[in-house]
This record gives sequence, structure tokens and C-alpha cells, in this order.
Amino acid sequence: MMSDKKLPVHIGIIMDGNGRWAQNLGKPRSFGHQEGLKTAKRIALAALNAGVKYLSLYVFSTENWKRTEDEVSFLMQLIKNHLRAEYNFYKENKIRVLHSGDLKKLPKEIQKEITDITNETLAFDKLAVNLAINYGGRDEIIRAVNRWMKNRSVDEELAENALGKYLDLPDVPDPDLIIRTAGDLRLSNFLLWESAYSEFYFSEKAWPEWTEEDFNNAIQEYMTRDRKFGAVHDKKKNE
Repeated sequence: MMSDKKLPVHIGIIMDGNGRWAQNLGKPRSFGHQEGLKTAKRIALAALNAGVKYLSLYVFSTENWKRTEDEVSFLMQLIKNHLRAEYNFYKENKIRVLHSGDLKKLPKEIQKEITDITNETLAFDKLAVNLAINYGGRDEIIRAVNRWMKNRSVDEELAENALGKYLDLPDVPDPDLIIRTAGDLRLSNFLLWESAYSEFYFSEKAWPEWTEEDFNNAIQEYMTRDRKFGAVHDKKKNE
């Protein structure tokens, strides 16, 4: 376990590059997604070993429905099979599974698998892995506003802390660090509200190529940064 000095509590990862990586090897995009799943397990263990408490993985976005029918079908089946097949992995490592995203718009069988696995891992406390499935940052904010409107008091004005209570996972702290693989330099609608003061780390390596060393390097680089959250630090007080 790393020193807890400035260790990120919550890390979010945009796991990009699976399909392109596979195509560059002359293989189908589905091969890249399968290898990306293996990497997700590898990095979850790396997070556990490092002492990270929360890990959010961008599995399937609200925009990913625009992909070909064959690719979407494959991804849905991969998600469904993975959730059930990996229960022993979660149990052995005391990993709690969380979900963010619009559950109601997923296929019924995947809704059930997500509900079952989140309930069955509820007591595990070593690492919480949030699977962002059918997730979009803008969509989450709209759904949060709609939930607030249904529960607000008469003439109550919307406040930042009030809206935060209606996000998908209000009890999960905002990500300290967001990692994106495969070279693109954008958020792609991931945790838009929660990432207001996150630090970012971009890697040229595609997600299937990522190792525990890559993950630890990202953490070490994060730990060198001075997070001000909009304030100005008095250097004399810190000396």
C-alpha cells in the first residue's frame, strides 16, 4: 500500500481504446473489449493494493448506443456475463460493486444482474468499484434535477448541495483523479458534476495495455500536484 499522504480516495477511469487497439492488431473490436475487461480486473486489484477506496470505471456511456447493433449487443452480453461470473472475485477481494447511470433504460436481464450484484456485495468494504453503465454526465444531472423537483418544498430554490443529494451516488466522494487512456484529451460526458475540481491524467497507451505500474505512475504523478480548489495557498504557513 502506498503512503496515504495525498493518496487519491476516488479515481475515475475513462477506459478508452479497446476497439482501436484490437483493430491495430488485425483483430475484431470485440477482442479489444474482452481484453479491456481483463485490464479492469487488473487495475481494480492495483487500486486495492494502493489503498484507493473508490474506483469509477466508464463501462458504457449513453452515447455508446450509437455504435453498430452487433457491437452494442456484444457489449451488453459481456456486461451481463461479467457481473455474475466475477462474484467470487468481488467476494475474495471484498470489493463492493456500485452502479451509476440510468438503470431503467438497460435490458431487463442486465438491470437484474446489476441489482443483484450491488445487493450481494453491499457488506464488502475494501474497495468500492462503481460501474458507470448507460451513464452520461449530462443525463445524470437532468435526472437529479427531476428527482429534486419531485421532492422539493414549495417555492424552494435549487442549491448546489441540494442537487448533489440527488445524484446517482451522493455518498461517494468526488473523484480526486480522472485517468483517460488512448490519447484523447476530453471528458466525454464522464462525471461532469463530480469532476469540477478533479485532477486529470492522460495516457497514450490503450486501455488493454495498462498495467499496475501504469496505474501507480498515475497516482504518483497526482501526488506531486498542489490542489488549491480555487484558493491561494500561503506558502509561509506551509513551510
